[in-house]
Amino acid sequence: MNNPLVSPGLGVIVWMLVAFGILVFILMKWGWPVILKALNDREKAINDALHVAEKTKAEMANLKAENEELLKQAKQERDEILRHARATSEQIIEEARAKAATEADRIVENARENINYEKLKAMHDLKNQMATLSIEIAEKLLKQELADKQKANDFVAQELEKAQLN
Repeated sequence: MNNPLVSPGLGVIVWMLVAFGILVFILMKWGWPVILKALNDREKAINDALHVAEKTKAEMANLKAENEELLKQAKQERDEILRHARATSEQIIEEARAKAATEADRIVENARENINYEKLKAMHDLKNQMATLSIEIAEKLLKQELADKQKANDFVAQELEKAQLN
């Protein structure tokens, strides 16, 4: 069992200590500062990222609140526009109804006037026809009655006496 790694000699131990010391010196001079700087940079980057994430989270909460407020305002504006549109449509419908009622009244009045005019015209025509018919009947009766000359003279004399009395 004379393995130099299991039971090293005094020279090997000294050279190992010298090599270890040189390694520690080199690492402390050039290695540790670079490693520590990298660790510090990494820690700073992580802290900055966490800070940015928190800031972004706060901004997102802010934006969400603003978006909710904008959505609420948009809904209110939509409701107001719908209310205004309903009121306008009801007003237009009422105006149309009033205009239609006025137009209907005007048409009815025109129809009444036309009916009265036609009625008067028909009555006038009827009177004219009755007068013409009466004259024709009277003419025929007189012709028949006055066919005799003596009767005609007596009738004319009688009518002249009546005319003088009135």
